Amino acid sequence: MAGKTHTMLSDKSKSKTQWEVECIINRLPGDLIEQIFCRLPVSTLLRCISVCKQWYNFIRDPHFAAAHLQQASSCTLLFFPQESDQGDLYPSDAIIFDEAWSQSKWAVPVIGPDDFLCGSCNGLLRLYTKTSTIKIANLATGECLHLNKPAKNLRGDHFSFYSFGFHPVMKQYMVAHFLADRRKHSRGTFNVIQVYTLGSENWKGVRTPESLSLSCIKDSGVVNIDGAMYWLTEDTDANWNHAVISFDLSAETFAKIKLPAAELRSPDNRRFWVTELYGKVCIATAEVYLHIPGMLSGDLQIWTLDNKEEQRWTQRGSIQHPPSLYIPGPHFVQRDKIMMQGPDCNLYSYELFGKNCKTGLSNMVHLLDFGPHKPEKMQSFLCVKSLVRLDAYKNIGVVRGPKRCEGWDSKKWEVWEQTIRRVEDQWSTIYQQERDAAAIPYTLAATAQELLQHLSQVIRQNITMQIDQILQHVPYCPVQVILY
Repeated sequence: MAGKTHTMLSDKSKSKTQWEVECIINRLPGDLIEQIFCRLPVSTLLRCISVCKQWYNFIRDPHFAAAHLQQASSCTLLFFPQESDQGDLYPSDAIIFDEAWSQSKWAVPVIGPDDFLCGSCNGLLRLYTKTSTIKIANLATGECLHLNKPAKNLRGDHFSFYSFGFHPVMKQYMVAHFLADRRKHSRGTFNVIQVYTLGSENWKGVRTPESLSLSCIKDSGVVNIDGAMYWLTEDTDANWNHAVISFDLSAETFAKIKLPAAELRSPDNRRFWVTELYGKVCIATAEVYLHIPGMLSGDLQIWTLDNKEEQRWTQRGSIQHPPSLYIPGPHFVQRDKIMMQGPDCNLYSYELFGKNCKTGLSNMVHLLDFGPHKPEKMQSFLCVKSLVRLDAYKNIGVVRGPKRCEGWDSKKWEVWEQTIRRVEDQWSTIYQQERDAAAIPYTLAATAQELLQHLSQVIRQNITMQIDQILQHVPYCPVQVILY
C-alpha cells in the first residue's frame, strides 16, 4: 500500500513538473516564439511540429510561414534534365548549394526521374511532366500538387513554355503557359498566354497585343519579379533588335521596354539572356559560336533595369573573353557571383566586383564536376526552403505528401552500375588485346625457328642472335610458345 501511494505521488509530482514546463513555454509571448522560430531552418521546424499541438498549429499557420519566408536564406539549385549518353539513360537530377557555395548532401526527392524544372518561387518548384498534369512541389516539405495541363497532348509543347510566379499584393501563385500559334506561316510565335491561378477552377487565356517570338522564350528564358513576368522578344526597330516584354499577373497588362542604347554589335551569332539581379530585371548578352549557339565567343555584358517607367538601364559588369564557356540559365547571376560551365563538364563561379567594372577570369572558383551531364542542358535556379503549404489547394488538384526517393536513387545506381560494368568490359578488352599483341613476337619467333631448320648453320646462328636481341626488349608475356 505504501509503495502504491509512493508511485501515485511520484506520478503526480512528474505530471506537475511537466505541466509547469509546458506552462512556461506556452506563456511566452507569441511574437517572441515567432522570433525564435523564424531563426530556425525548415528542417528543424518540421521536427518541432510533433512536439506539441500548440507548436504544430503555430508552425503550420500560413501567417508564420509568410514571416519565416521573409527571413529565409536563398540557395542555388542546379537542375539536370533527363538525358542519354552513349546509350545510357540518366534521370533528372538536382544539386543544392547553400549561401557559402558549399554543396549540400540534401536530396531533392520531389523531382522525379523524368521531370523538367521550369520555375521556382517562394520555395515551390514548378515541374513539367510528360503526363497530362503539371506539378507544384515544396522543396523542403515534399508536398506535391498535381494540376491538369491547359490541354492534353499539345503538339510541340515544351517545358520552357511554362512559367511560375507570385503576386505579392494579391498573395496568389500563378502558372503561365505561352501557347504556340499553330496556324500556317506563324514562324514560331504566340499571341495567347494561358494563366492559371492556384485555387481557381480553370485556365484563362490572355491575348497579347501582337505576335511575340516563342523562340526567344525558349532561348532566353522568363523571370518573375514583383508580380510581373519578363521575357525577350525580337524587334527589328529596337536597340540590339530585341525588346523586353513585361506582363502584370494581376492587371493582365503588357508593356514593352527598350534595351540599353549602347554601342553594341548585333551579329547573327549574338545571344541574350534575361534573369534577375538584386531584385531587378537583368539582361546579359554575348556573342556565341555559330555552330554551338550556347558557347560564348566574346565579352559577356550584364545590365540591370533600374527604372521601369523611365526604361533606364545600368551596366553592372563585363566579363572579358570567356574561353568557350556556357551560361546555366535562368538564374546564373547570384549574390555577386556569376556561374559558368566549361565544355569539360565543370562548373565555375566568378566574382562581380563593384559597378561598371570589367572582370577577368583569373578569380574563378571551381564548384563541381557535373559529368556525364551535358553543359548546354544544365539550369540554375535561385531557391529558398519554406513552409508554404499546398494542402490548401487540394480542392482543385491532387496533393501528395513527402515522396520517398528509393525508386529514384535505385535508377541512379542502375546507371552508375551500368557505367562501371562498361568500363570494366573495356579494360578487359584492352587487357586481352595487350596479351595478344605481346604474344605476336613469340609466335613469329617460333615460325622463324621452324624456317631456320632449312637454312645453313651460319645463317641460322646470325638470325637467332638477332631474334634474341629483339626479344630482350619485348615485355614478358606468360604465353607458352615452344621453340624448335
